[in-house]
Amino acid sequence: METETTTNTQTQAMTSTRTTWAIDPAHSTVGFGVKHMMFTTVRGRFGDIRGTITLDEQRLENSSVEVEIEVASIDTRDEKRDAHLRSPDFFDAEQFPTMTFRSTRVEPRRGDEARVTGDLTIHGVTREVTLDTTMTGRGTNPWGVDVIGFEASTRISRKDFGLEWNVALESGGFLVGDEIKIELDIEAAKQS
Repeated sequence: METETTTNTQTQAMTSTRTTWAIDPAHSTVGFGVKHMMFTTVRGRFGDIRGTITLDEQRLENSSVEVEIEVASIDTRDEKRDAHLRSPDFFDAEQFPTMTFRSTRVEPRRGDEARVTGDLTIHGVTREVTLDTTMTGRGTNPWGVDVIGFEASTRISRKDFGLEWNVALESGGFLVGDEIKIELDIEAAKQS
């Protein structure tokens, strides 16, 4: 019986497709959109992202993701607005310099799709969120490195993370919407 268990373990090790991929910040984007004055959408991005994807292609549910984003790298194409978003009214980048996501569950869907659930920490507050994720491709770059691509999206309430600053409008409603749409385009390079 012990020999059979050892053989099974060796067979699993030989056929393992578990690989580690480092997120490439130069070719990855974390974007977001939020309603302004209740009828237009302001879009922005965070430019400084790093993290690791551990991918088990035989058993996708054994995969995991860890991401860290520098809050100060926010860019909405308006320096005054970006400075306000970095301030204590919103992200308070000095006190909470990073946002993090650590997966707790990966659920394979059809084809190259999966639902990745994990703990998102923003402004010192951690909440569970689920990302709808699609593997968009893989290949070898001109320098001989294997790369892989993913797209992911989710929606969160900014108030759930303590980002409550707002201004009531005379015409009704508020200056800044509560729901944030998050979209990620990730390229990662194989490490092992």
